[in-house]
Amino acid sequence: MGSKRELISIVIPCYNEQEVIRTCHEKVLEGMAGLPFDFEIIYINDGSRDKTLEILREINAADKRARVLNLSRNFGKEAAMTAGIDAARGDALIVLDADLQDPPSLIPELIKIWKDQNADVVYGQRVDREGETWFKKVTASMFYRAINNISAVEIPRNTGDFRLMNRRAVEALKELREHHRFMKGLFAWIGYKQVALQYNRAPRAAGTTKWNYWKLSNFAMEGITSFSIVPLRIATLAGFLISLFAFGYGGFIILITLFFGRDLPGYASLMVMVTFLSGIQLLTIGILGEYIGRIFGETKNRPLYFIEEEL
Repeated sequence: MGSKRELISIVIPCYNEQEVIRTCHEKVLEGMAGLPFDFEIIYINDGSRDKTLEILREINAADKRARVLNLSRNFGKEAAMTAGIDAARGDALIVLDADLQDPPSLIPELIKIWKDQNADVVYGQRVDREGETWFKKVTASMFYRAINNISAVEIPRNTGDFRLMNRRAVEALKELREHHRFMKGLFAWIGYKQVALQYNRAPRAAGTTKWNYWKLSNFAMEGITSFSIVPLRIATLAGFLISLFAFGYGGFIILITLFFGRDLPGYASLMVMVTFLSGIQLLTIGILGEYIGRIFGETKNRPLYFIEEEL
């Protein structure tokens, strides 16, 4: 008897992807064709409002290698990805977006690096981000530079969720059950041997992106507050410096009044100072609120997701 073939799990979160999901399945099958592995494709329907679930049922009926997890509502991509990771049974797991910006044709290269270099994680690193605006590219670069400067964990730049993880890395990741999930940071946090696969990222195959700038800014805030307390330290330092300045300025006014016997008029400067300090206070309260809100969310200890149906 020959040895049992290894199983590869491919996890694909889906939210309103009716235009592209069939093409995605075909491309994944092409990417896995001829490889000496068994595989399963786990689609997670994250509360889609279009015909995504209906199409996934058809795919499941035609190909039993395709598993479908239908979440009870839209929990967000990070939670949907976690649901797929929890359900995966493979010796290795590949996370893939349904929009085909991360091409399934690279699956053989991910597996080759995993095997040849005995890597625990092989992550896709974008060399070119075709189809994205210059503003999005610049802000993404700024975000990665900022978070790596303030975080103790080095998050590879220009990476997304596209990656392969072996079973050891998957089991380590499954132990991290925090509710405010910044998956790129969690992937890096577990450590182990991680190797980059550089590639050119294509535009979406069809459909429209679900990530507007508001959601991206919230996502960036999630990453920063999940992996660093530097904003709190900046607020503390700002408060100290402003207090020091106020103390010095107060001493200056006292000396001028005592030795020269004149007041310092300055209604306009007083209003500017009051407004400035009020802004600093509100900013500091906002920073504190971001962290307290996350503490509040974690203390509820709610499940990360609910599965309504599994095919």
